[in-house]
Amino acid sequence: MPHDELARLADLVKTWGRELGFQQVGITDVQLDAHEQHLATWLDKGYHGEMGFMAKHGTKRTRPAELEPGTQRVISVRMDYLPPEVETTKVLGQPGNAYVSRYALGRDYHKLMRKRLAQLARQIEQEVGTFGYRAFVDSAPVMERALAQKAGLGWFGKNAMLLNPKAGSLFFLGELYTDLPLPVDPPFEQEHCGSCSACRTACPTGAIVDDKVIDSRKCISYLTIELQGAIPVEFRRAMGNRVYGCDDCQLVCPFTRFTRISREQDFAPRHDLDRASLISLFAWGEEEFLDKTAGSPIRRIGYERWLRNLAVGLGNAPWSEAVEAALWARRAYPSPLVREHVAWALDEQRHKRGARIATAAP
Repeated sequence: MPHDELARLADLVKTWGRELGFQQVGITDVQLDAHEQHLATWLDKGYHGEMGFMAKHGTKRTRPAELEPGTQRVISVRMDYLPPEVETTKVLGQPGNAYVSRYALGRDYHKLMRKRLAQLARQIEQEVGTFGYRAFVDSAPVMERALAQKAGLGWFGKNAMLLNPKAGSLFFLGELYTDLPLPVDPPFEQEHCGSCSACRTACPTGAIVDDKVIDSRKCISYLTIELQGAIPVEFRRAMGNRVYGCDDCQLVCPFTRFTRISREQDFAPRHDLDRASLISLFAWGEEEFLDKTAGSPIRRIGYERWLRNLAVGLGNAPWSEAVEAALWARRAYPSPLVREHVAWALDEQRHKRGARIATAAP
């Protein structure tokens, strides 16, 4: 295909992408040498914790053509996810309510974005005929943020998130690997963080250990979602009421004020997860959990770890008879993991009750 036709196709791809609901579309090549070295160093330091999948696939993660033979270009897309009328920092200041990371309030984004990417691929196919492609949305060994930066979608913030000057970082990324030699976009080279270190200061557990470097083993998102076993005691109080993920480093970022509200109905909160109390969520039975998290990213952690996280949140909540009663109701729960965290939470509540009584004494 001649260069001018490929350039025209690239423009069409971006137009079609925006029409499908992606806020930005960029195209890049598959050279990720610098990012490959950064990943190797990160893995060598053990910062991935139990996320063995980060090392499992070798260089397929950093060499797209090894993952999908024939890949010459990557079409990178982003989609805003913050729904309207959703509180962010306010909920963090309400310790009796559960904080669920804003991306997980609605339906699972993977299916929605993959469907849109498949539609984009079909439109390209109608234009050029059969071509090689494969769509990804956080579902395979893909360097999503690195590819997005190279495609001009943003720069790496000090919290290692991809930041866009007009949209902050509250968006999802997706990719279409293709064998079409499309012209590439210039990478986003200029970083706008400057001397700002708000994200590092705000991290409750000190997980941002260096510029653009996260020690996942300390990150609340990792602890509440990826970690299979017990949450280390030294991080439990710092979790506060965060029961699924953590957005603190994004919420304090100055660029978050440019976040665009999503028009996707699938991202709207379900079952009042943007404002539900810890007690009400802790009362869900397993069937209710499975029913209410159907089609939600929360489902992947399972009921046992859901209770584990909520128990920690209740331990951090202000003392009340209702909180203690909720914890006692799970004191003999069959899972040793849940029982351990409930016992810890009850100890925390006992200390608070004792302090309350001592303060009230004449």
